[in-house]
Amino acid sequence: MESLRQRWRHIIFGTDTPAGQLFDVLLIVAILGSVVAVMLDSVSGLHENYGTWLYAAEWFFTILFTFEYGVRLWVSDRPLRYARSFFGIVDLLSIIPTYLSLFVPGSNYLLTIRALRVLRVFRVMKLAKFMGEANQLGLALVRTRRKIAVFMFSVFVVIIIFGSLMYVVEGPRNGFTSIPRSIYWAIVTITTVGYGDISPQTPLGQLIASLAMITGYAIIAVPTGIVTAEISAARTSMQYERECTHCHRHAHDPDARFCKQCGNELPKLSLKGPDG
Repeated sequence: MESLRQRWRHIIFGTDTPAGQLFDVLLIVAILGSVVAVMLDSVSGLHENYGTWLYAAEWFFTILFTFEYGVRLWVSDRPLRYARSFFGIVDLLSIIPTYLSLFVPGSNYLLTIRALRVLRVFRVMKLAKFMGEANQLGLALVRTRRKIAVFMFSVFVVIIIFGSLMYVVEGPRNGFTSIPRSIYWAIVTITTVGYGDISPQTPLGQLIASLAMITGYAIIAVPTGIVTAEISAARTSMQYERECTHCHRHAHDPDARFCKQCGNELPKLSLKGPDG
């Protein structure tokens, strides 16, 4: 017979029972309700008329989520592993702002981070294909982190050069009062945002601005190509992925016949299509 702890672990962390699905659906409704309450409280008119009710709702949801977080730690087989996981960290961060607001006024509006908890909808509705796509994207970002870091450093150098040139060419008389402010203009221009609060007035400055704009469009294509190539590679590797029936290890080489961890014979390779 299941103990109370085992029963609640199955409900909270599982979705293969009506009780587990109902728990997650109610949790998502509560998360959305708490986020809406925080957003409405930021509207001055609603805050003046219903501020007390919204403040009470905020504390109600915070206490509810605090209790839920404690129960998750209690029923988890590995509490520390859950606490360090993505959802564990999000669950903790989603309750801290309300308590922090007792010391730092206004920090309670950070509670909108609770919206991240709605990602559980993929697990509740069993949208496994979406999770597979998310895993591919995450894997691609991890594999390209060094390339992206080098690329961002190069962009930073280009921005400094453009900003310095504009400071020399335009100067304080045209709004470029310092190199940091000129770098701000370069960032806004290269990212194609273009606030327009600073603009070059001289022909040479406008030429430099034109080059910066063209550079911005060229820069956009570089990380897109890097990440896209890695996503394609990740998709290809997942198509050949096999699981050892003995130790359940993944990520074997396409031509491997035996598991690299336990030595057990691997199942025959079967190609998966894009939809599994």
